[in-house]
Amino acid sequence: MTPVQKLASLAVLILVLMASATGVTWQVQEWRLGKRLAEQAGQHQGQLAEVSAAAAKQVSAEQNRRLALEERLATSDQQHTRELSDAQRNQVLLRDRLATADVRLSVLLDATDSASGCGVSAAPGAVGVVHGARRAQLDPAHAQRIIAITDAGDKGLIALRACQAYVRAVSK
Repeated sequence: MTPVQKLASLAVLILVLMASATGVTWQVQEWRLGKRLAEQAGQHQGQLAEVSAAAAKQVSAEQNRRLALEERLATSDQQHTRELSDAQRNQVLLRDRLATADVRLSVLLDATDSASGCGVSAAPGAVGVVHGARRAQLDPAHAQRIIAITDAGDKGLIALRACQAYVRAVSK
């Protein structure tokens, strides 16, 4: 073998060794990088699990608050429905008693008011058993209208209280 051939084969051998060393170096770097990427993926997975757990906890707390609010609102609604029902029942009873003349609506008269033009005498009479100021009875039809007005007012007040309770419960 000639020295040029030896030199050429030595150069080829060096090139082969360099190529294989480069390949091994790349392989080692790839392993290191793969290991590092696997660690990062594991850390990322852990962070995602923590975020998911926190979000699930927050959703659960919100659901519990919503359920508690719904229960309070349902209780409040039942109470106001009961109040409305009681008021309506009382109004019906009062109307029935007015219609049967069990109860009569009357107004106080001012005996000293000369402008009223009412011909009721200021002297007490022996007709009634009620002592005190003079009173005039209202016509039953007028009494019914007054009761209807007070019924509407009672319903309005009950509805107002229900609305206020709802706003208070929701704004907490």
